[in-house]
Amino acid sequence: MFMNFDFISDEEGEIYDNVPPPRRPKLIRPRINPMDVWDEPEFFQRFRLSKATVNEILDQILPALQDSGRNDAVSPLNKLLMTLRFYATGSFFMEVGDFIGPEKSTTMRHIWTTTRAIVGLRQQHIYMPRNNEEIAQIQGRFYNMARFPRVIGVVDGTFIRIQSPGGADAETFRNRKQYFAKNIQVVGGPSLEIQNIVTRWPGSAHDQTVFNASNIAHRLQAGEWGNHWILGDTGYECRPYILVPLTAANTAAQNLYNESFVRTRQSVERLIGVWKRRFPILSTGIRITEETLEKTDFYIVACAILHNIAIRNNEPEPPVDPAVPIFPDIVVQHNAVTLNHRIAARTELIANYFTNLV
Repeated sequence: MFMNFDFISDEEGEIYDNVPPPRRPKLIRPRINPMDVWDEPEFFQRFRLSKATVNEILDQILPALQDSGRNDAVSPLNKLLMTLRFYATGSFFMEVGDFIGPEKSTTMRHIWTTTRAIVGLRQQHIYMPRNNEEIAQIQGRFYNMARFPRVIGVVDGTFIRIQSPGGADAETFRNRKQYFAKNIQVVGGPSLEIQNIVTRWPGSAHDQTVFNASNIAHRLQAGEWGNHWILGDTGYECRPYILVPLTAANTAAQNLYNESFVRTRQSVERLIGVWKRRFPILSTGIRITEETLEKTDFYIVACAILHNIAIRNNEPEPPVDPAVPIFPDIVVQHNAVTLNHRIAARTELIANYFTNLV
């Protein structure tokens, strides 16, 4: 028997109009195991770390990734691999989820959970020299680069692109190159490891401002590492604990100082380049909103921790991807510092050390 809908009353029509559409059945995509799908070179290209290093990291964060045991729950391994894929591409969450299985909301949640778990390893993997033995080892490796003495770190600032966060303070994130960014301070070691990182400053902040307010500056000023120093470029002021190059070298000893200085400090520039190639999200940009701005710092620190693990495991440097631009940073030079107490350490070093090398 067929119903003639021409004779349905308005009241009956309203009832039919209010009937909700049938619910879409929940889609459970098949979950692949990337460890089995790709060989080592293919895996490294996609996730930027070797299988052995991924397993090592998983062991360290496994308790934080354990799920409720639902049948369709994402495995801890796939949570980690989704996160690595996000860092390796900077893609939208939906695209990252499609790569392994979960839908967008699930992918977002698991990437954030995994990121926080990785950041929980910060004290284990990001640190300045902690004792005299480590100080001796680090200054020895720096010395072997270009015979520059008593160096325990090299500092630099770099911009990490972000999407405009919106809100009243959005313009503070626009840097001198006119794009939105965070100004990240990195202290690097001789093996391209990150010894200290500061992530909280917007792109408009000057490198010197970031350094002055940093914990590392206060520790250096307090003499925690004795008569050792770090090296910075001309964007920093010369002080007893941070040396910068001479803007004009007039003697053979001064030329030798500058030459040794540049060759030693270049390691932090190489570090930043390798770091951004390993995790291209740091170069292509992090998509955020005003509500998720605080997550940016977590993503950056997590990439720093993973970079250090890769360095200490002698992971190969990631290949250069022509599709991923690495933007050079512009150095804003300070005016010549004439306060004698700030340049006294540099003057003494040139007079008593580099003069003897000429």
